[in-house]
Amino acid sequence: MKNISDKTIDVLRRSAASILVLGAVCSNAMAADEPAVEEESNGNYFKVGGYARTWLSWNLRDKIDVTSPLPGQPPYSQLGGKGKMMMQRAAVQLTADAKSGPVTWRAVGRVDREAITSYQKELQSRSCYSATIAGSPVGPGCNVRDSYNQGELREFYADFNLGERVSVRLGKQQVVFGETDFFHPNDLLHGFDYRWRLFGEPESDELRKPLIMANVKIAVPEAQGSLQVVVRPGWDRKKDIGNTYDISGGRWSASPNMGVDYLAYATAFNYDHPDADYKKVTGAIRWAGTAGNLNYALGYQRVFQPDFVLNPCGVFAGAGQRDASGCVGSLYYKQAPQNKAYGDWIYPIIDVFGFSASGESQTIDAVVNFEMAYQKGRLFNSNSNVSGVPNASGFFQIPNNAGTMGPIVKKDVVQTTLRIDKQVRLQDWLGTNAPSFSSIQIFDTWVPQLRSGEDVVAAVGGAAPLRKHYTIGTALMQFPYMNSRLTYMLAVGREFQARTSFFIPSVTYNIGNNWRLSADAVFFRADHARTDNIVDPGYQSAGFAAMNRHDYATIRATYQF
Repeated sequence: MKNISDKTIDVLRRSAASILVLGAVCSNAMAADEPAVEEESNGNYFKVGGYARTWLSWNLRDKIDVTSPLPGQPPYSQLGGKGKMMMQRAAVQLTADAKSGPVTWRAVGRVDREAITSYQKELQSRSCYSATIAGSPVGPGCNVRDSYNQGELREFYADFNLGERVSVRLGKQQVVFGETDFFHPNDLLHGFDYRWRLFGEPESDELRKPLIMANVKIAVPEAQGSLQVVVRPGWDRKKDIGNTYDISGGRWSASPNMGVDYLAYATAFNYDHPDADYKKVTGAIRWAGTAGNLNYALGYQRVFQPDFVLNPCGVFAGAGQRDASGCVGSLYYKQAPQNKAYGDWIYPIIDVFGFSASGESQTIDAVVNFEMAYQKGRLFNSNSNVSGVPNASGFFQIPNNAGTMGPIVKKDVVQTTLRIDKQVRLQDWLGTNAPSFSSIQIFDTWVPQLRSGEDVVAAVGGAAPLRKHYTIGTALMQFPYMNSRLTYMLAVGREFQARTSFFIPSVTYNIGNNWRLSADAVFFRADHARTDNIVDPGYQSAGFAAMNRHDYATIRATYQF
């Protein structure tokens, strides 16, 4: 661990000192404003809370799998990075709750800031280089602070009732459907921002993108349930739509694309496509009820597809193949891309029908959760040809690059999740102070219409063919000690078809009511991941294989107030 130098230790010391000072300031501020909850005789109140948090992360392996900055250019040298700090981040979130007459209010604001480590500077330098040699003066990867440093009012909404049966929430909010956090087949109203941490952050709420919506619930006690109607009027910002990934060459770029800024030269997002217009009204309708000991829900959602697809133009097409739009008419989807080279990324609007159920099983003494989501007409890119020679359709991709995809195709997709939660009594064996929470989960994606020989790819920019079934299994167990103030946890996961996996040991320690300390390490195991930068990537850089050699460790300190 030579690379964990005195400088790193100094950074750690300064970060810890910063959050201590911040905690003291917040504590003093709260003490000066006591009581924190000012409740009037008429029931009105105003209270403020929140947290100050810092993260420090280090690489646990060298990155040896890197590509070239641009097709045809010499490949980068190996990135390395083992032992180097990959993230030094801090955030402050303030939450204000108030009641004025029949209306309650909630506002949540958060500010995130990062110090750019030497490892990130190296990635930033490479991303800038990839943009420069492609003829683009600058890309997002040239200034990662703009991606990591954010400050916004994340939520601001009002709650009130209309009569005894109807409750209304209006404003910027998060509406979560489904039963699970790690896999969320029905939690599709919102996108997630994965740019600063793709894998391992425990709270989904921190990554979810809130939206401006009307959320109405109508209680129907006669049927032991309630009807929920959610309408998003289309007043959100473009960047609030869909999942956002690091495709600018940063620390969470998929292997082997670290140091390549695709947003600098390849494509741009088009939020005005007729089938992906961010101003269109979307939303959901959902019935949730109970039947005996079973909780269940049925729902319909019209939402933006979580992951984007490429609406291709035909970068290698000759002038004779292009129509008046400047792109290949048989290639693009409904509307010619704005980018006349590679094309535009879009988030299509799709229809999703969902079902979930949960209940306690006396037979196995556990809680069983089941979810299913049927996505009708989900869009995928096609063409996995990376041979360098045009195929019969005239299309080929470039290894290590978004390349030129074939026409977009539609496929219905069925996603199911089965989760079993159980309390396991290990006190006599391990000395824990309470039963250990354990959970086993299976998540499957099924494309029933996929036929053998169809050249559909699993993800845009990759050459891995779409599988008819894609199944992941996970398991975790907690071990509580010291009246549950100290908790260890082990988690494992496996992609069964790809034979890749991850392993996460972690520990959390609570100090009083205010401090929460945690540490975790994430290890990826990809038996067939690529080890060079010139061969056909295919499945070797898809799924968890894209995280090959991304092993890392994180410590996190939180002061709650």
